[in-house]
Amino acid sequence: MNKYARLSLIATAALAMVACSKQEQPASGQAASAPAQAASGGDSATVKIGQVSPMSGPISHLGKDNEYGAKLAIEDLNAQGVEIGGKKVKFELVSEDDQGDPKIGTQVAQRLVDAGVVGVVGHLNSGTTIPASKIYSDAGIPQISPSATNPDYTKQGFKTTFRVIANDVQQGKALGEFATKELKAKKIAIIDDRTAYGQGLADQFEGSVKANGAEVVKREFTNNTATDFNAILTSIKSTKPDLVFYGGMDAQAGPLAKQMQRLGIKAKLMGGDGWQTPEFIKLAGDASDGQYASSCGISRDKMPGFKAFDDKFKKEFNTDVQIYAPFEYDAVMVLVDAMKRAKSSDPKVYLPEVGKTDYQGVTGKIAFDDKGDIKNGAVTVYQVKNGKWEVVSTVGGETK
Repeated sequence: MNKYARLSLIATAALAMVACSKQEQPASGQAASAPAQAASGGDSATVKIGQVSPMSGPISHLGKDNEYGAKLAIEDLNAQGVEIGGKKVKFELVSEDDQGDPKIGTQVAQRLVDAGVVGVVGHLNSGTTIPASKIYSDAGIPQISPSATNPDYTKQGFKTTFRVIANDVQQGKALGEFATKELKAKKIAIIDDRTAYGQGLADQFEGSVKANGAEVVKREFTNNTATDFNAILTSIKSTKPDLVFYGGMDAQAGPLAKQMQRLGIKAKLMGGDGWQTPEFIKLAGDASDGQYASSCGISRDKMPGFKAFDDKFKKEFNTDVQIYAPFEYDAVMVLVDAMKRAKSSDPKVYLPEVGKTDYQGVTGKIAFDDKGDIKNGAVTVYQVKNGKWEVVSTVGGETK
C-alpha cells in the first residue's frame, strides 16, 4: 500500500470517528440535561429546600426533632400537589448536620447554596445561625430559623433573615419578671454556657431581674459540653440564692439540676427554651420536679394545629415532639406560601413576599416586622410537676 492510499484510509477512519462522536453527543447531552428538565422543565418542577440542625452530638435529639418537622411539611406539601406559577411542584428536603458548631455551620451553609436550594429552614442554635446567615444573604436565599433566639440574628440588616419564634429580649424580660414578681426571688445566681444563645439569654435575664429590684449574687459560666458543675455550684451555694438561672441546653441543665439536689441547694432552677424539653426531665430525674423553664411560643394546648401535627408526628417517627418541630414545620410552609403568592420559586422573585407573610400556622399566626422578627412573639413559662411540663403563664402571641 503506497503512502497516499494509507493517508486516504487514515482520513476516512478519522472522519468516521468524528461522525460517531457527533451522533453520540446528543444522547449524552440529553442524559446530562434530564435532571435540569426534571427540576424546571415542562409542566413540573423540583424545588429544593434546605434544613440545618445539629443531628450529631449532645443535642442531636433536638436537631432530629427539627428535621422531622421539616420532613412532615415536605410530605404534606407533596401530598397536596402544590402548583407554583402554573407548574406542579415536587419539593425535596436537603438536610445538613452542623453539629452545633459555627465553623461547620458556615461550611454546610455554602454546601446548601451550591446544591441549589431556594430557601433554608435553620439553623437551630443562634451560634450557628448568625454566621451562616451572611452566606445565605450573599446568595440571596431566604432563611427562616425556627429556634435561634439571639436578637443579633435579625439586627444585621440582611433582607433574607426571618424567625418564627420570639427572641431573647422578649424571653429574658418575661423570665426576669416571672422570677421577681411571681417567685419573689431577691437573690439570684446566673450560669451560662458561653454560647451566643446561652450567654445572650442570660444577659437579657440579668438585665430584667436587676430592673425589677433583685440582686445578682453570682455570675458564673461553663461550656456547652460540660457535665460536672460541682465547683461552680459549691461557689454559688455559699451565696444562698433564692433562684439559679441557667442559660444553655438540656444536655447540661439535666446534670446541673441533679448536682444542685446532691449539694443540698434549695433554690429553684430556671432557664429558657433550650431545656424546656422531655429530655431535661429524663436527664434530671426527680431533681427536675418543681423547676421552671420558658418556651418561645404559646402553649401547645393553645396552638391551633398542634393536636393534628402531634398525632401525625408520633405516628410517623414513633417519638414525642421535643420542642421546635412545629416551628420548623411552619417555617417550611411560610417559604412555600411566599412562593405561591409570588408565582415563582426563584429566590430573587419570591423573597419580597416572605416579608409580607400573614400565615396561620400550626403554632399560631405568623407575620414579620421590618427586621424579620415574628410580630407579637409569645413566651410561655412552664414548671415540671410529677414528671411533666405544665403551663404556668403566657405573655403575648396570637392564635388567630
